[in-house]
Amino acid sequence: MSGAEALDLLHAQEDVELLLLDTLLPDLLPAEFIGMVRQGFPAIEVLTMNTNTGHVLVGSAAPTAFAAQVSELLYQGTNSSFKPALRSPESLRTAASAQGLRGMIGDSAPMQQAYALTHMVAARETTVLVTGESGTGKDLIAQAIHMVSPRQKAPFVVVNCAAIPEALLEAELFGYAKGAFTGAMQSRIGRIHAAHGGTLFLDEIGDMPLSLQSKLLRFVEQGEVQRLGSNDNLRVDVRVVAATNAALPSMVKQKLFREDLYYRLAVFPIRLAPLRERGEDILLLARFFSGKFCPGVSLRTDAIDALYKHDWPGNVRELRNVIERASILAGREREISAEHILL
Repeated sequence: MSGAEALDLLHAQEDVELLLLDTLLPDLLPAEFIGMVRQGFPAIEVLTMNTNTGHVLVGSAAPTAFAAQVSELLYQGTNSSFKPALRSPESLRTAASAQGLRGMIGDSAPMQQAYALTHMVAARETTVLVTGESGTGKDLIAQAIHMVSPRQKAPFVVVNCAAIPEALLEAELFGYAKGAFTGAMQSRIGRIHAAHGGTLFLDEIGDMPLSLQSKLLRFVEQGEVQRLGSNDNLRVDVRVVAATNAALPSMVKQKLFREDLYYRLAVFPIRLAPLRERGEDILLLARFFSGKFCPGVSLRTDAIDALYKHDWPGNVRELRNVIERASILAGREREISAEHILL
């Protein structure tokens, strides 16, 4: 009867594969509810249905062949001679995935292009470089590549090249042998080896020290890892996805980033547009975040106007923080107005 009741049911049951959503919810907008389901229950597929027209959509996007089957089943199911051959849940996920990516919200042309490119490359072993400003969701693209790839059941290992001190980064990536340095009391595999069979996500690759880039290049090209203090080369099966908010071509010209490594990483680039280039997604995102932080709260027209007038230098991350703060300031009013939008 409501989005809240549906969420309670999803939390109580573990075997849900498909959710049929009426577009007329009394407490949440369909887009908000779908966003909550995708975040909390990523394995569940959502079919949005307009009960007035009978149109069935996957994730409120374009109809798929499976959606057509479900629509026909719903309206002809009373006919005993009608025996639809519905596809398996796995093939359903494949069809539905073409409409978007788990955890990603946006229907704008730049986002649709990013979705399409992600699905194109996910099934391959190709190295991917995700670029975009801070806060655009590059990590979500990397996760999506892994989750819709044949490697989805293997490890997804993240290395933030900017967060690990230079002196420790080599050991973290490649591992070390016992006695390789003071304090190395036992051998240890690195994060590259830990990602064997899966995906290695190198975040902020532009911050990797030049001294390590040649060793990383060897791994990317040959699929071998040599631990610190050891002469043994260990073969690993790892798919590499890298991300950066830096202009790597410019860094290459300034000799701050190896040209050969750049071209090896950028075999298949995916650019995430900043929020100012996908203005039609602002309201969709704002409603999703407001529903997450304060279910049932609405956005007044003056609040929406304030959101559209801002250029969002912090992108989606900034919008998320603004809506979270506004949800708190709105208190029990159940409405977010312009005075709650602090920019």
